[in-house]
Amino acid sequence: MTLALLAAAGIAICYGLATVLQSIGVKGTASGEGLDPGLFVRLAGSIPYLLGLALDGLGFALTIVALQTLPLFVVEAFTAGALAVTAVAAAAWLKIPLSRPEWIGVGAVTIGLAALGLSAGADQEMTPSTLGRWLPLIATVALLAVTWLVARIPGRAGVFALGAVAGFGFGLVGIATRILADPLSLSTVLRDPAAYGLVAAGALAILALATALQRGQVTQATAAMVVAETVTISCYHHQAIDRL
Repeated sequence: MTLALLAAAGIAICYGLATVLQSIGVKGTASGEGLDPGLFVRLAGSIPYLLGLALDGLGFALTIVALQTLPLFVVEAFTAGALAVTAVAAAAWLKIPLSRPEWIGVGAVTIGLAALGLSAGADQEMTPSTLGRWLPLIATVALLAVTWLVARIPGRAGVFALGAVAGFGFGLVGIATRILADPLSLSTVLRDPAAYGLVAAGALAILALATALQRGQVTQATAAMVVAETVTISCYHHQAIDRL
């Protein structure tokens, strides 16, 4: 349990710092129109962005470790804490001053999201149906259409919208991770549609977040992302419990 809790705390730190590093990387990269997959190619030469992705990878690995012991909703509550880490790191590294009301807002959102995650109740073991295993991939296809549309929204509204769809995508990653076939092996992963949903949702979420970070402040995009991700995980958890 101690190892799982340490891993969960590390998730918040890794994801929070990763978002700031990615923001530094995308700000120095040429932007495109709408949802531009070519942004991945341009970011391949950005050291800060690649460091941010590495921290994201570490955070994902810690998520798998934490999920071996802790329920999904508890891990998600820790993930919500990345918002506070991002706000502090942005203020220090990017010289983005936060007013007292903004600090209060960050604290309130973080506490509220943690409470939302912890209010989900006890986790339950369940075996997803065949449709349930396809759900992350099917939802990602629908989310791709939404992302293509919101990428055309200008200004702050577009930043919040892109941050939100990134959060929905990362929420699907969390769900797909939770329902991966057990035990994990190369053969089971290759046959598991949830694994393909995980990869597709992750790629779409990373692209949407990078686009949002390029167009607006890191705290704006992160706040929308964390809220959407937490709501997605919580809704899935409640639905799963209702089916038992």
